[in-house]
Amino acid sequence: MSNQRSLAGGARLRQLSKRLLAQIGHTSHRYRLLEPGDRVMVAVSGGKDSMSLLHLLHELRAKAPFPFSLIAVNLDQGQPGFPVETLPRYFEERGFEHRIVKEDTYSIVKEKVPEGRTTCSLCSRLRRGVLYNVAEELGCTKIALGHHREDTTETLLLNLLYSGQIKAMPPRLRSDDGRNVVIRPLIECAEADIAELARLMAFPIIPCNLCGSQANLKRQRVKDLIAELTAENPNVPGNLLASLSNVRPSHLMDPHLSGAEPASPGGSDALGWEARPMAPAAAAPSGSQLIAITALARRG
Repeated sequence: MSNQRSLAGGARLRQLSKRLLAQIGHTSHRYRLLEPGDRVMVAVSGGKDSMSLLHLLHELRAKAPFPFSLIAVNLDQGQPGFPVETLPRYFEERGFEHRIVKEDTYSIVKEKVPEGRTTCSLCSRLRRGVLYNVAEELGCTKIALGHHREDTTETLLLNLLYSGQIKAMPPRLRSDDGRNVVIRPLIECAEADIAELARLMAFPIIPCNLCGSQANLKRQRVKDLIAELTAENPNVPGNLLASLSNVRPSHLMDPHLSGAEPASPGGSDALGWEARPMAPAAAAPSGSQLIAITALARRG
């Protein structure tokens, strides 16, 4: 029986890996994520997503029609009880080029964020700043992050509901300072598939002690909402993702996208209406005109 389970698990792993690699390949081709000669820094936190990303990019590199290299980088943020030997041991066993960076951002987050408030925003900004510097130091052309389909669709709804913006996580993004290009190869991959891959591969997963226990995160509320809607309509996750590449600017209200010129601040009216002459009101049709119109309508 155990042998049968092992065979079934192996078949499922091959099937799942094939699908995920195909999705990554499609995303990479569509958005130019991986290009000849790239040196890609894979940011590995030790969670299921980044571990799966490193594994899949390693597999993809063997099949790619052009050369690119990978280096796994883990940021040790100084979290209490963090198993510092786990990831280096895994990287060495698998033969991955790697770098462990030690930077105590944990203490900064605990000091700056009041008790009961969410820590993710500050933590991610600090972590991103460190990784950007390391990528430049290592001569990397791209920084690969493990965000998946649900990460970007949840971000879309978070921005809509709580920030008043239509914005999500793009597959490819140049950093504000222009130094780095961030790529998200898993952006079209379902979180459930990634979780199953991590389980079948038995990756040494390291939980985040800083934010993993924050049950009141707005992201979790959005995740629960999507799950509820998906139970009614399984197409919801795919439709949310598809909407990000099916934008109709003419049906939105941003004047810069619709082609409408922003109102001029100059004139007596704040909206600039007086600068635009109104069309004269049309005269009411006469009785003879009404009779003629009625006759035409009847003949039509």
